[in-house]
Amino acid sequence: MRVLTTDGARRIDERAIEELGLPGVVLMENAAVAAADMIRCRYPEVQRVALCCGPGNNGGDGLALARQLSERGYDVSVFLFCARDRLRGDAALQSDICTAIGIGLREVDDSSLAAALDDIAATELIVDSLLGTGLSRAVEGLLAATIDGLNALDRPILAIDLPSGLEGGSPAIPGPHVDASSTLTFFAPKVANVLPPAADATGELWLSRLSVPSAWIDEEPAELHLLCLSELELPSRSADSHKGSYGHVLLVAGSRGKSGAAVLAAKAALRSGAGLVSAAVAESALADVETGCTEAMSIPLSDGVDGTLKASAVDDVRAAWSGKQVIAIGPGLGTDSQTAACIRTIAVEAPLPLVLDADGISAFSGRAGDLAQRREGTTLLTPHPGEIARLLEIDVPRSAEERLRAVRQAAERANAVVILKGHRSLICRPDGELWVNTSGNSGMATAGSGDVLTGAAAAWLAQTESVLDGARIATFVHGLAGDLAARQWGERSLMAGDLLACLPLALRLLEARAVTPLRRAVRPIGRAEIEAVLR
Repeated sequence: MRVLTTDGARRIDERAIEELGLPGVVLMENAAVAAADMIRCRYPEVQRVALCCGPGNNGGDGLALARQLSERGYDVSVFLFCARDRLRGDAALQSDICTAIGIGLREVDDSSLAAALDDIAATELIVDSLLGTGLSRAVEGLLAATIDGLNALDRPILAIDLPSGLEGGSPAIPGPHVDASSTLTFFAPKVANVLPPAADATGELWLSRLSVPSAWIDEEPAELHLLCLSELELPSRSADSHKGSYGHVLLVAGSRGKSGAAVLAAKAALRSGAGLVSAAVAESALADVETGCTEAMSIPLSDGVDGTLKASAVDDVRAAWSGKQVIAIGPGLGTDSQTAACIRTIAVEAPLPLVLDADGISAFSGRAGDLAQRREGTTLLTPHPGEIARLLEIDVPRSAEERLRAVRQAAERANAVVILKGHRSLICRPDGELWVNTSGNSGMATAGSGDVLTGAAAAWLAQTESVLDGARIATFVHGLAGDLAARQWGERSLMAGDLLACLPLALRLLEARAVTPLRRAVRPIGRAEIEAVLR
């Protein structure tokens, strides 16, 4: 799903007015109807609603929503956080309509804020309609105090389009902002809706297209997309297929003391639908891998007395890659110089789509450009922030802007698709186009979680037509398995083996499309879409 900038959303709004002949007040009315529908769907027990409205069009949306809710039998209280004579255009019209039908508007200033917050606390749902997406500086004065006061109340908050205090085109948080329980955005998600830390204030994200043509959204320039469950499609499986129909994965992983990494990756590949898996493992760790994953075939790699790979291990792998569809390299191999040299040779020479992770990525520290020698469109890297820092010889990326810059730089230098793991993992193509993943949770920050992703990614590369398709499916399903595991065992206690146990159910949910259909006028997307499945 495309993610819009603030300018992109404004252009669509202008096109609706100019090309469809929809007056701005009609769009405002459509937004209010969508918000009322969303409240009925998401908050079915709520009857008393406080609408907090600001001076602009976002405030006008709130005023229109007050009327829609009143007509549906809700008990509404409208708080206007500006002098009424400051309202202009469609927002002023909406205030006049509210007055005409008997909905009172309570103006709030500094002196009356405390009393207003007491009355808001007596309602069941707060609607944040204070500010829109066009904010350019930190909120100050009355609105800042109002935002702090609303956040302190123990009430769910629904933000209209964007939590007030955030800037729609940036993941940064400029200052005081509403910490929303849910957000209803229009046309398409905005940057602040999907990238942390701003996205963390969005809560559950819901979407209404407001009846504008979908083609308009697709025509907007966008390098950022939200990875949604309802838009992913698994390749079909034929009734007359056999194990060779779903790819043979060659996994180069594991060493003495790190055989578990190879076992997790091999099992994940099989659980993700690969027909065959061959695990090429340092000979000293081979028995542990054979015992740990009896469904995988095994190939011994030459290693020395210290457990590191010998140079001759390259020949072992060369002999093994014939007849395979994908090669995955890295988990548990070790980082000594001789092993790293073996990894670099195998990775560059292998005539197969490649998944490179963990020690495989560390072998290319400062050498990302070496991977560009591989055939275009056949390489997938799955680093965590520390590994991408070593790959690019930069500081560990921490902010959203640093993560975006690092993943784009790595994808371009290596001419590869790159999954930068972490909170809201990023998937990037070599041309810089990005997908943001919303599945997963903090419980997945545990040993072996990345090894499971490596195996799953290799399996999906073997079953799909492009590295990007395989990367998107693997990332989302891996995170969804983590969400299912967290529901069962809790985030704190989650282990990598729990992801393996939950992969089958995650795939069943994806296959069943157990989510709100895309055709619905108001629907949960991203993280909210996942929660709708898991509730």
